[in-house]
This record gives sequence, C-alpha cells and structure tokens, in this order.
Amino acid sequence: MRKLLGWGLGVPAVAMLGFGAAMLFSGCASFGQRPDGERLARIRQSPEWRDEQFNNAQPVSQNFYDAIKRSLASVPDTEPSAPVPVHAGDTGQYAQAPASGLRVTWFGHSSTLVEIDGVRVLTDPIWSERASPAQWIGPRRWFAPPLALPRVDAVVISHDHYDHLDRATIVALKDSKTVFIVPLGIGAHLAYWGIPADRIVELDWWQSTKVGALEVTATPSRHASGRLNPQSDRTLWAGFALRGPAHSVWYSGDTGFFPGLRDIGDKLGPFDLTLIEAGQYDAAWPDWHLGPEQAVEAHRLVRGKIMQPVHWGLFKLAQHGWTEPAERVLAAARCVDVRVITPQPGLATEPSLALAGQRWWPQTHWMTAAERPVVATLDGDPSRRVAPFSCAEGKTLSAGTD
Repeated sequence: MRKLLGWGLGVPAVAMLGFGAAMLFSGCASFGQRPDGERLARIRQSPEWRDEQFNNAQPVSQNFYDAIKRSLASVPDTEPSAPVPVHAGDTGQYAQAPASGLRVTWFGHSSTLVEIDGVRVLTDPIWSERASPAQWIGPRRWFAPPLALPRVDAVVISHDHYDHLDRATIVALKDSKTVFIVPLGIGAHLAYWGIPADRIVELDWWQSTKVGALEVTATPSRHASGRLNPQSDRTLWAGFALRGPAHSVWYSGDTGFFPGLRDIGDKLGPFDLTLIEAGQYDAAWPDWHLGPEQAVEAHRLVRGKIMQPVHWGLFKLAQHGWTEPAERVLAAARCVDVRVITPQPGLATEPSLALAGQRWWPQTHWMTAAERPVVATLDGDPSRRVAPFSCAEGKTLSAGTD
C-alpha cells in the first residue's frame, strides 16, 4: 500500500487508492513491460542492481502517515485559477539555428527541447492530457502543449514514472528517426510499444553515447521507478549531461539531494545551463525531490552557470502553491548570486541572452523556505539530515521582486 500511494509522489492519497484499484484491472498497455532475457542479464551486471532491484547509493525516506495527512490538507492556489499564460509557437520557429549555439524551449513540467551545437534533444516529453496510464483518471495538465511535437535527433527519458515516460508521446515518435536514450531497463517499455531496437540506447550511470558531435552521459540520481508499482525499481533512474563541442547542459531528471551531485560537476562540468527539478516536493518524502532551495544548491554543486527550474507549472503532484517552486528558486538564488532564467512555456530562449528571473506567472499564495522547509536525509533516517540551505549574510529566503 505504501508503494501504491507513492506513485504520484503528491497526488492526494485517497484518490490514489481508487486510481490504483482501477488500474489493476485495466490491462492498460501503458504499464509497459518488465525487462527480461539479454536486457535483464545486462541489468544484473550493474553496480546499482542488488536484491533483484535497482538501489540508490543513499536510501530514501518516506513518511506514509504524514503523506496521507498532507494530501488531505487544504492548501491555497495548488492549481491555477485562470488560464496559464503560454507562448503559442509553431515548429517553424526552429528553422533558424540559435545564434549562440544553445537554445531551450520549456513545455511545462520536465519536457524541454534543447538545441545544442546543432543537435536537438527532447527531455521527458509528455504531450498527453494526463500524467497517467489511462486518460480518464490521474493528474490533468493545466494547458495544452504550446506546439506540436518538434522534429528531434534524440529523446532522453530520466525514468519511467508517468509524468516522465508517456506512452502516447513515445508512440507518436515511433516512425521518426529519433534515437531514444534511456536508463537501464526502460528499453523494455519502448520495445513493447514498437520502437525499433536500433533506436534504443540504454545506459547505466556514467555511461555515454554519441548523437552526432554531442556526447550524452547518464548521471546518478536519487529517486525510484515503476509503472504499476511506483517503487518496483526494476528500471533505473538518471539525469543526463549533454556535452557538445561548444556547449554543455545538465538535466537532473527527478532526484533528491545527494553527495554525488558534486561528482557530476567534477567529472562532467561546468555546464552552461542546468535544467533542475524544483517542484512537486513535500517534507513527507524529502529524498524523492530536491525542493527549490536544494535545487539551487544542486546547481552550484554541478558547477552550473545558468539555472532553469523544471518539474513545475503543468501538473499538480504535490500540496504546494503552483507558483511556489519558481518563487522560492528565485529567492534562494538571490542569496547565493545564482543566475536563474524562467522562460514562459513554449518560448524558445537562448539562455546567454535571456533576462534573469522574468515572471510570467501571477502573484499567488506561496510559502517560504522558513515556513515550509524541505531538507533531505543523509541515508533515509529522518533524524539524520543534510545541512539545510543557508542564505548569504544579510539576506533572507523570502518573497520579493528581482
């Protein structure tokens, strides 16, 4: 039951009970397929595979009872009360290459198009109405995709939770020439959905592949995986470093805070841009996601130059104000002089030319880091925590205007 309730990592727990029961009897193809044969044999060679599942270097903490209480709590502005301002573009806007050599378009949540040194990479694309195995239940998106699926050279998938691996979007790309770069085990889902084997590349942490001149490396993260059981952990989870001849980008995927972030920076940094998950967090499961302040610290540890927060602004998966992740990232970034860009969904942006901290969202209720702290554990033990984010002397983590 605990694992079932964790599927949405923030979806109200009572709703998840009904959702789980319905899904068990649906026979939905979106569940995918478990790895077997040669794929499973390769998985078993991974240093992260122990006791017939993948494991984090640091265990994760989740308080089942607190999660239930929080999911039932009344929190204002967890969803937009008016249409979300979206930049409506079209695929023709990509006909001309970015002048700087690096351009990013955020589509909401963790879906982004990264144009880097002549290569187009799509991260965790979800064009479906709901982040769910069935389109009649589950978290519903707040706005339609700003544009049709663009032509891309590669898709990277960080893990197989439904808000990151969307079957309908993958199938829509089936007949293209797109290469799918995924953590170990996820290839089983893609193959089941009809993606040819020669277009699937599965990586363990620290392994790399090439797309043209771009090197793509899977980087460690602290999370979990599962389609039917959200913590079955039969497939791996990862972030990705995209390193071209002139530019580099790091996408965190979903992750809690962990010491290996510094290793990523030391081995693969610095990065011109970081795309770091900063939303859908809760103190009841502090190791599953970073939260805004630890996202800023993660950016510093991986040696990022410009940060763009993702994993917010499209779905309600946690009990916090929908604009809170962005507001708290900006507040934390001011304390430590980190440059943050917050482009409107659908707006193609060259990070080196973008204005920092541009607000396109409305003023809504949100809670500060002091009011609602999210601090990871060291090893899954709630009594042992990492050092909380501290603000530079003379500054506070609070609301304000840049």
